[in-house]
Amino acid sequence: MNLPEGVVMRRTGDGRAAPSTDLSAYQEVRPGDLVMNQLGKPHGALGVSGFHGIISPAYFIAELSDRIHPRFAHHLLRTRLYISEYERRGKFMPPSQFDISWDQFREIDLALPPPEVQRAIADYLDAETARIDALITKKRRMIDLLGEQVDAQVFAAVSGSLTAGSTPRKHTQIPWLDTIPSHWGSPWLGANHTTQLGKMLSASVASGPEQYPYVKNTNVQWDRFDLTDLPTMTFDASDRVRCNLDEGDLLVCEGGEVGRAAVWPGAPKDVFFQKAIHRVRPVSEAEPRYTMYCLWAAANMNVFAVEGNQATIVHLTGEKLREHRFPWPPLAEQREIVRHLDQSRAKVEGMVERLTKQIDLLAERRQALITAAVTGELEIPGVAA
Repeated sequence: MNLPEGVVMRRTGDGRAAPSTDLSAYQEVRPGDLVMNQLGKPHGALGVSGFHGIISPAYFIAELSDRIHPRFAHHLLRTRLYISEYERRGKFMPPSQFDISWDQFREIDLALPPPEVQRAIADYLDAETARIDALITKKRRMIDLLGEQVDAQVFAAVSGSLTAGSTPRKHTQIPWLDTIPSHWGSPWLGANHTTQLGKMLSASVASGPEQYPYVKNTNVQWDRFDLTDLPTMTFDASDRVRCNLDEGDLLVCEGGEVGRAAVWPGAPKDVFFQKAIHRVRPVSEAEPRYTMYCLWAAANMNVFAVEGNQATIVHLTGEKLREHRFPWPPLAEQREIVRHLDQSRAKVEGMVERLTKQIDLLAERRQALITAAVTGELEIPGVAA
């Protein structure tokens, strides 16, 4: 079930957990059936199926009567008016879900015009929402292309193609990079940095004394931190020395999206870090943000992913991280690369922000159009007033 589209065929590799191998409790769905997820987030995950297949027992399936045109029902029951009714009748499930029973759902009154009017409204909305959805798809594709453009610029910058001009080049010992400017090096990361894993979380330290906030893997995003609602655990005096964070420290994810990194801004104070994160600290001439961009380029080349296999979860150990080689220009050039990339990304982020606002406005327009049409507030071509 997909909220914008309704009922869609499940695709392999869509990021969701694999379905149960026991499908005996699954239900049959036919074209024209109304399908609803009784535990929704938001509680508008429903739609009329265009497919014949099976679905999890967590869903309601209803065969619509002849008085209800399937596509009209699809649009009507997904409006905010009806979603609010599901939430009013359902049971709140923290943090943001609602559980509604079949008996509660079936008691909801439907405002239905004559069948021929339903069909006309459904035809109109199918055409208009398809047009809006096509615009949204194009804008989302533009956002994806801008992201690909940034990735390409990062790779070009750390390979010396943007700032080194026509400088002679040499072959490198870096497996994912052919050549670099001849005056650059390719040292191990450990030659210019120290690395330190954070403290391991356990039940005892989660509830022990000397509680301090800490950064976990999910708090570290590319070039930024999400520091809302940081968890806490025990950090005694020795822990606080070992796991302290200084401005300019580079925090690198050891698992999850391996290699994802951001530079610590220096605040808030008295925040430490969990074992799932490496602290990478310069010990010689190194610009932390340049190192972050090197990790960015390497991650996009799947450098860290290939170090595991399908039978194991990939982890970037401290030893492996220190042994990774990266293209290494002089400090002044590192800073120039960072300046160039930061400026370029700021422009792209501005464009992405504008496109995102346009997508939000189109989605609002789509919802308002559907609501106006199914409630009779909008004059539909071919329908008598």
